[in-house]
Parts: sequence; structure tokens; C-alpha cells
Amino acid sequence: MERGSNKHSARVDEQLGNEVRDIVQGGADTRAEEWPNGEDQPELSAVPEDAGRGEPDGVGNPEAEQLSRFGTYLGRSALPGNREALERSARALEAPDDVLAALHRLPPHTTYRTVTEVWAAVRI
Repeated sequence: MERGSNKHSARVDEQLGNEVRDIVQGGADTRAEEWPNGEDQPELSAVPEDAGRGEPDGVGNPEAEQLSRFGTYLGRSALPGNREALERSARALEAPDDVLAALHRLPPHTTYRTVTEVWAAVRI
């Protein structure tokens, strides 16, 4: 008794088997490709001299933790955006009153490109 697929003919089964043979038998290279450093990776000259000593940058730093908390309430789709877009995003992400109040103090017609630009404007 010949085994085969009940959905394909034997010829189609053989053709499909040939297409995936390298993957199944390991003939194809399965190692991951190394990616080059992207734009988000700092240059070595940009790393502070005291990097690697003590806690990582941001951990235990109250200012960095406040910025991180603030940024969690600004959705990526709101940037670049003005005060209205930022407030709308923060309300959708259920931002606490202090974050909403800080955003409300922003000038209404200024466009911000990044969370750090917004942070700098609300910290003034």
C-alpha cells in the first residue's frame, strides 16, 4: 500500500518535498547573520569615561527614571506632534494627572520630534 497525501497527487507531494529538502536535511545555512551596528549604537568616543563603573546610566538616576516614566505615556504615533497630539496620546495611554498637567503647559503650536524634546520643554 502506497502512502501519500489525500490532498495532492504523488507528483505534487514529491515536488513539495524537493522544495523543502535543504531546510529539513540541513543543507541550507541556518546560522543567524550578524547585523552591523545601527544608528542607535553609540560611537566609542560618545561613551562616558566612567561607563561600566557602578550602576548603568539611568538606573538609580532619578532624572532618568522620571524621563522614562514620562515617556511611557507618549505613544510613538504622537511624534512628531504638538501639544494637542501629545495630550491625546497621553490620555489614550491613561497618563496620570501630573503628566497631563505637564503636557498642558506646553506651547500649543510647537512641534516636538522626540520624547526628550518634550521632556526638556516641560522641565523648563
